[in-house]
Amino acid sequence: MSVFAFYLFALVACIAGFMVVLSKNPVHSVLWLILTFLCAAGLFVMQGAEFVAMLLIIVYVGAVAVLFLFVVMMLDIDFAELRSELARFLPLGLVVALVMLTVLGMSYSGWQSAEGAADLRVAPIVGNTLNTHSIGMILYDRYFLAFQLAGLVLLVAMIGAIVLTMRHRRDIKRQNVMKQMLTDPNKQLELRDVKPGQGL
Repeated sequence: MSVFAFYLFALVACIAGFMVVLSKNPVHSVLWLILTFLCAAGLFVMQGAEFVAMLLIIVYVGAVAVLFLFVVMMLDIDFAELRSELARFLPLGLVVALVMLTVLGMSYSGWQSAEGAADLRVAPIVGNTLNTHSIGMILYDRYFLAFQLAGLVLLVAMIGAIVLTMRHRRDIKRQNVMKQMLTDPNKQLELRDVKPGQGL
């Protein structure tokens, strides 16, 4: 059953990866990309790396792929112009694909498995402790400072991106919440007695 599940996940991941590139609609490409991530997560679970699988689903499927989907759906993309650009760069793309396939074939032809590699494909469980718990103990014990510094770097990068992209323009009306809350309704509303057949 595990062999069947492995080949099923691997086959679907390869097909979905090809469809990401071959789909003419960018929305369909993002959906195929989500399927590719899910199949890769399934392969990680089979290898005993459920923590990496959950990271793949939460970060890539739940954040990056959904962000791509919303950006593609909200932008006004001219698909005809994209197809014309694709036709123009098609020969270069075929050359790059041929080079990559050649390198992949050379790497696969020289592949050799070490002795005992089959026994190391699944992450061992030491002392009835899951690898998620083991990774947590290592991150928050041995590499605690590096982990916190990495989070600080990401925070600074996020703040920097917000500061760089924020532009204060004077011709845009902005909401002033305190001014709205302190507004006196008696000074803002005016009741008028409009006679029938007359306008304001």
